[in-house]
Amino acid sequence: MIELPIINDTPKRRRKPDWLRVKLPVGKNYRKVREIVNEHRLHTICESGNCPNMGECWGAGTATFMILGNVCTRSCSFCAVQTGRPPEYDEDEPRRVAEAVQLMGVKHCVLTSVNRDERADGGAVIWAETIRQIRELSPSTTLETLIPDFKGKWHNLYRITDERPEVVSHNMETVKRLYRKVRPQAKYDRSLEQIKRTKEQGCRTKSGIMVGLGETKDEVLEIMDDLVAHACDVLTIGQYLQPTKHHLEMSEYVHPDVFAMYKEEGLKRGFDFVESGPLVRSSYHAERHL
Repeated sequence: MIELPIINDTPKRRRKPDWLRVKLPVGKNYRKVREIVNEHRLHTICESGNCPNMGECWGAGTATFMILGNVCTRSCSFCAVQTGRPPEYDEDEPRRVAEAVQLMGVKHCVLTSVNRDERADGGAVIWAETIRQIRELSPSTTLETLIPDFKGKWHNLYRITDERPEVVSHNMETVKRLYRKVRPQAKYDRSLEQIKRTKEQGCRTKSGIMVGLGETKDEVLEIMDDLVAHACDVLTIGQYLQPTKHHLEMSEYVHPDVFAMYKEEGLKRGFDFVESGPLVRSSYHAERHL
């Protein structure tokens, strides 16, 4: 039987636990980052993805840039990014991203993107050009690229690995049983294969998952084993938060003690680094993973 996404038009009003409360974004550095992002007409996953850490990260002068626009061709049931038919490529975007990185004095830059499945290259050409432009203007900046699966067209993956970013990340997002519900246009085994191929190209590999979607603890441990078997170096684990009533319903708030247990189990299994906590997102404290 095919499991369909649970669309909740009348979500339950749950009191958010204290460990998920964050401060409103304020401060000089926050305003500076916002000004640079707006002036260069850029997108950040911080804003498009409703990240709870935006105030902390922007206040520290860092942001995760989202390239290839802000309209995604996929319809993952957990994601707050707009879904639809994207406009044409903005060919000047790589230059503007590189200038913003330079102006912000970013030491470790994280790049991500929407899926562009309507294009034969999946956006890989713009990915590679953005990396090159940043390298030219900010040669001391280290780079982390959180990339799509390119529908298994591995030559597009290699366009990115050939540019030698310090970290190449691809998120699994959830356990195998929930894939059809959470990532209906993705494939569990294909994502694992991408991580393995990335490692074979000599890159540091990273992935992330969410909990609170109805998974069991044993299923979380199973995906850890699968990731280690496919040469994943770094793992992030965070709490899923339902963006709107039209997105997949959250099943539970996972207690910080469970996140601590997952971190311990991940390190036992051989990950170099595990970032696990309620507020953890893919790029949270990304500079530490080097």
